Amino acid sequence: MKEYSKTLLGIIILIMAGVAAFALITFSYREEQVDMLMVNDLVETVKENWDSLDTLDMNRFGTEIIVFSSDNSIVCSTAVHELKDINSADDALREGCICLSIHKESRFMGTIVIPNPDRTGFKTVRIRLLAASGILILVTLSAGLIYGSYVQRTIIRPFRKMEQFAENVAYGNLDEPLMLEQNNLFGKFTGSFDIMREELKASRRRETALKLKEKELIASLSHDIKTPITGIKLLCELLSVKTEDRYLLEKINNIHQKAEQINVLVSDLLTSSLDDLGEMNVDCHDESSAILHQLVTEHDSRNLVNELSVPECMLAVDRIRLSQIIGNIISNSYKYAGTAIDIGYRFRDNYLEMSIRDYGKGISEEEISLVINRFYRGSNAVGKDGSGLGLYISSQLMEKMNGELICSNLEDGFQVTILIALS
Repeated sequence: MKEYSKTLLGIIILIMAGVAAFALITFSYREEQVDMLMVNDLVETVKENWDSLDTLDMNRFGTEIIVFSSDNSIVCSTAVHELKDINSADDALREGCICLSIHKESRFMGTIVIPNPDRTGFKTVRIRLLAASGILILVTLSAGLIYGSYVQRTIIRPFRKMEQFAENVAYGNLDEPLMLEQNNLFGKFTGSFDIMREELKASRRRETALKLKEKELIASLSHDIKTPITGIKLLCELLSVKTEDRYLLEKINNIHQKAEQINVLVSDLLTSSLDDLGEMNVDCHDESSAILHQLVTEHDSRNLVNELSVPECMLAVDRIRLSQIIGNIISNSYKYAGTAIDIGYRFRDNYLEMSIRDYGKGISEEEISLVINRFYRGSNAVGKDGSGLGLYISSQLMEKMNGELICSNLEDGFQVTILIALS
């Protein structure tokens, strides 16, 4: 702020000095009077020496002189500057010169022309006035340029830097400091804004660390929950072997199914947490296509699947991850359709295409592109358990195995197609 005050004061002084110089030159003019004694002496001298003017020293009168005869011819002249363009008495009148008539015994002899001192002084002042005006304009322009340069350097440029800084903060780029000098108009704000940036950056680091700990906790709990679930499933399998009571077998089977549902949900939660932590790994190996039938059988707990024969080929897959994908898709068909499930196979370029379709209501066309988003649940999921992670995780796992997962609506159902890379 001090620099701004000093600059403004300097500009004001500069302009005032220019105005003062302009006023001094403008009002320095003083009207000059004609020396009547000199004029009378000149007239008498010319009249007395009319016939021998060329022998007279006309310079002693201290002014330029032109003497015209009665026929307007020049009899005598000392014109150098002010009267150099005067060629007749008429010219002298037009130029505002002083014209003195010479008479001798009522006879007109000629005209004496001398410069008008008042007009000559006015011309001089006019020239000075034009020069002063030019100087004043130059001073004003210089002051304007200096002030404009100062404003550009200390206001506009720092403001643009602050604008860019605010834009960086808005877009989350908190690594760019606000580089401004402390002595500009925004100097007091610069430190505050940069402190704000540092605080936001530290807050974001704390938030990221907190989220990381949260995801690690979820992953740890999910992993720990799977152990008792596995124990419940094994216990159900053991009890189903030990008893032949149909009622008990039905209840044991219900417990087993619920445990499997919990297992799928926990697996999805664990996989999603590992994905956020960058630890959702896929380890692909060459596997026979026969594993597809085995995986389908493992997950078809309701015996609703109608599977066509699997073409013989070698696949580059992670068996555990592929099992998770197929289990998710079949589980979704159980949950949302509850109809028969048809599974077919065919070769497509460098992939084995596995299509899994049901005969439920499907979802709207607007939701097709959204169902593989994290935590998205379609309009058909109202009132049903789920986390909205199954198809998202399956899609991510297929990408990691160099394949693809595609969802589509059919006229009488919903279909999920997975493209499995061939070895």
